[in-house]
Amino acid sequence: MFLRLFICVFVSLCGLFNSKKMESIKQRRTIRKYADKDVPEELLNRLLEEAARTQTMGNLQLYSVVVTRDAEMKKKLAPAHFNQPMVTQAPVVLTICADYNRTSEWCKNRDAEPGYDNLLSFMNAATDALLFTQTFSVLAEEEGLGLCYLGTTVYMPQTIIDVLQLPRLVMPVATLTVGYPDENPAQSDRLPLASFVHQETYKNYDKELIDKYYSYKESLPENKEFVAINKKQTLAQVFAEIRYTKRDNEAMSATLLETLKRQGFLD
Repeated sequence: MFLRLFICVFVSLCGLFNSKKMESIKQRRTIRKYADKDVPEELLNRLLEEAARTQTMGNLQLYSVVVTRDAEMKKKLAPAHFNQPMVTQAPVVLTICADYNRTSEWCKNRDAEPGYDNLLSFMNAATDALLFTQTFSVLAEEEGLGLCYLGTTVYMPQTIIDVLQLPRLVMPVATLTVGYPDENPAQSDRLPLASFVHQETYKNYDKELIDKYYSYKESLPENKEFVAINKKQTLAQVFAEIRYTKRDNEAMSATLLETLKRQGFLD
């Protein structure tokens, strides 16, 4: 009887924990303002270690994480992220790198000839690094930490490479600012499930589907204001003609390719 009761309680607690995890994901927010409170090294290391259980190609863990706490080092990194204030204000900045250097050195020290100076190897390592980044993010937010994912990492990677002294076959692909939240911002909107899940084969988008899937996003007051402030007619124009323009994308693509060459992933 006691054993049965124990099992029932244990199962109930597991269900409660899982429901809390689900609720945590549903309530997540990007945090850009942080309390004046340090992130304990013990907690950070535990989260990094737990995140290492994520999926990885060939069980090789093709990533490295550079932890930045020093204020001067944050200032040096800030220009690579367009001097966004959270880079210097957050207690911790994590730069997650696609890393085939460590695996290559392992091979060379074990009488094996590595062949990882190519685009496919970068893609594999970048995938590993981004999977690690997402797993860490989920774990950290469950502990009450706030995060901001910086997509700027691949815009000016050479600055990050120089500041962090990244060797050949190591490429920064993601940055997280980490700390205890000092704000509770509104959640950003998300497209409905049907807009990005395709059954069996990919179904392309006609005007009717675009209208259906994007009407809610376009109707939000904050997005309408965003359009007005930028003096455009549609939200799509703001993104295509101001935020992520063809000219900027091409320029940063050229920079990315050149940096991949310097880091040894391209001829």
